[in-house]
Amino acid sequence: MSRLVTLLAAVVVALYLLTSSMFVVDQHRYAVVYAMGELRDVIKEPGLYFKLPAPLQNVVYLDKRLQTLDTPDGEHFATAEKKDLHVDAFVKWKIVEPRQYLIQTAGAASANERGAERGAARMTQLVRGALDAEIGKREVRDVVAGQRGDIGAAVRQRVAQDARTLGVEVVDVRLKRVEFTDQANNGIIERMKADRTRMAAELRATGTAEADQIRGDAERQRSVILAEGQRDAEIVRGEGDAKAAQIYTASFGKNPEFYRFYRSMEAYKATFKGKSDILVLDSNSEFFKYFKGPGAGK
Repeated sequence: MSRLVTLLAAVVVALYLLTSSMFVVDQHRYAVVYAMGELRDVIKEPGLYFKLPAPLQNVVYLDKRLQTLDTPDGEHFATAEKKDLHVDAFVKWKIVEPRQYLIQTAGAASANERGAERGAARMTQLVRGALDAEIGKREVRDVVAGQRGDIGAAVRQRVAQDARTLGVEVVDVRLKRVEFTDQANNGIIERMKADRTRMAAELRATGTAEADQIRGDAERQRSVILAEGQRDAEIVRGEGDAKAAQIYTASFGKNPEFYRFYRSMEAYKATFKGKSDILVLDSNSEFFKYFKGPGAGK
């Protein structure tokens, strides 16, 4: 019985030693073997591998796939004019040299997640420094509108050079969002208001000046037209009066008595215009000679 128990214990120990000595590396990961905390081997090819049982040897895995470093909250960077911009960027990167990556990020004594966090933190520092250098030598209009692609390419080149020392390859760097900070936005809005107010005042002043000019021209034209009309009317009236006088003279010259009668009728009409008018004259006055009957003026 004791021999059977010993045999079973030996089998269990053997199975434990076998399973703890085996590890699998898939196509998406690197395997780094540590012996008593010292980096001993890096396995890049997928397959089944063996090692000494823990704690003599341990395995740390690193992801070899493309990773994304994103800055959802963005960062503030100053332009050449010392104006702050809020920049949100992302970086596509991957580990190409696991041994160098772990050494540079001090990952030998850390867990997988902690090593990845340290690597992302180093990449964040590199990207922040490159963005600060590239944005700091450009003006606001170039960063916001004109040269975003150029900035991304320049940042990628800078980060790629520095990332080689980490055993990392930088695939792409893009600027997702570039906008003014709240303080800069308020300043821009105030300047826009001032510019629009100034433009409105200039337009109003120009419109008022043009309106006064048009009004003055119209007034001068009105005065000229009225003067010319009055002049023409006086000419026509004078010609009419002259023509009427000529006609009257010719007509009355043919019949003087009718002329005297007509003048007397005009005088009667002017004198007796109102019903309350009173005129005291001698009935034998020359004024009433045509009241005495036809032919009284002869």
